[in-house]
Amino acid sequence: MFAVVKIAGQQFKVSEGQSLYVPHIEGNAGDQVEFSDVLFVDTDGKISAGADAKVKVKAEIVAEKKGKTVIAFKMKRRKGFRKKRGHRTLYTQIKVTGIA
Repeated sequence: MFAVVKIAGQQFKVSEGQSLYVPHIEGNAGDQVEFSDVLFVDTDGKISAGADAKVKVKAEIVAEKKGKTVIAFKMKRRKGFRKKRGHRTLYTQIKVTGIA
């Protein structure tokens, strides 16, 4: 059994027991979260999509991590103008506990 879930504007294919990184979700480690925006469900060969997929995906927040540093460098030649900025995107590791 698997489902395609929309989390923070991105689609993820999830199955029960799977662990994955998603864009930052509010909450602490150990908190339970529920995703109701399910786009597609496959239950032992029985497929339902769109409005017919009336399923909720339950997950547990495992940890929060930072991604790799992304550098934004701006420069104008012959002017002495240089700007170097960077940021690290926050990700949340979740473990899917159930699809019901």
